[in-house]
Amino acid sequence: MPHHRALVWKIARPLVRLYWRLRRPLTAGVRGMVFDGDGRVLLVRHTYIPGWYLPGGGVERGETMLTSLRRELEEEVGVMLVGEARLHGLYANFREFKSDHVALYVVAHEAYEHRPRRSPEIAESAFFAPNALPEGITPSTRARVREVAEGLSAPELW
Repeated sequence: MPHHRALVWKIARPLVRLYWRLRRPLTAGVRGMVFDGDGRVLLVRHTYIPGWYLPGGGVERGETMLTSLRRELEEEVGVMLVGEARLHGLYANFREFKSDHVALYVVAHEAYEHRPRRSPEIAESAFFAPNALPEGITPSTRARVREVAEGLSAPELW
């Protein structure tokens, strides 16, 4: 059954994106940079697009950014926040939508409980050292990991 849902989403995703482009000129999303006790960062590979990403997703109607982060982390990878998620930056991303804005939160090992699970939209998840990121990581994800690992300021664009 999970494979069936991934296939449906793979087909529906382009239609949803077209709808967003035409009807929702402003979108908001969240990403979580979750670190384990060894300083490694959690990345996910989706079933419907190639590459490794930080877990996260879109902010739903009636949600705050933080509420959305909690929901996405739990749904995608079984990470339950029990402490503070620190806002690292707010980015604009004009590549996919007319005006997409992404909040990036950093989650330290002490701030969550991890009960690994697999969502139908996640093909794989794993922790990686910031200096040993996997092949196929997206350029934006690599840049975000570098910013946080090196203590750099967040730029305006994702």
